[in-house]
Amino acid sequence: MSMSILLAIIIGGAFGFTLDRVGATNPGFIIRMLNLTNLHLMKTILLAIGTASFLMFGGLLLGFVDPGHMSVKTAYSGVFIGGLLLGAGFAISGFCPGTSLTAAATGRKDALFFILGGLLGAAAYMGAYSGVKATGLLDKIAGGKATLGAIDGTKYPSLIEGMSGEMLGIVGGIIFIALATLAPAHIFGSKK
Repeated sequence: MSMSILLAIIIGGAFGFTLDRVGATNPGFIIRMLNLTNLHLMKTILLAIGTASFLMFGGLLLGFVDPGHMSVKTAYSGVFIGGLLLGAGFAISGFCPGTSLTAAATGRKDALFFILGGLLGAAAYMGAYSGVKATGLLDKIAGGKATLGAIDGTKYPSLIEGMSGEMLGIVGGIIFIALATLAPAHIFGSKK
């Protein structure tokens, strides 16, 4: 087994363990986050995104992270429709693709049905791909593979001329960490 596969298994296992420990494998917990009656999980997600952003972009700025490892995805309008569909499924089931796999690993049978539904949905999308592509939903928008600010050492175009992508990432990370720290425990109802 190669070192990269072993590392992927270790990191994946640690990530799955963490998802379970923070409650992301419990659909009730997720639904309480989405209906704003318990924001613990949202605060955890914001903190994780903020910390990762701060460390990654800070590492890029200081030269600890190789910008060649960045993979910027193409922006297209279909992503927004897909996001709405994913969000609706998330709100109805209490699972997203990652949490469903982790929940299945903990023995939740309802997660298996979610996974099966996701696989059937992916197969249906593959079957309808040419029709979806013909609608223009997969045409590039906002520069395609672009970043908000320029990242040194990459060839990605930036949407904001003269703005440092590394600094935007660091500031964004700080904002997410602040939101995670300052957000209330709940907005509606009582904390459960």
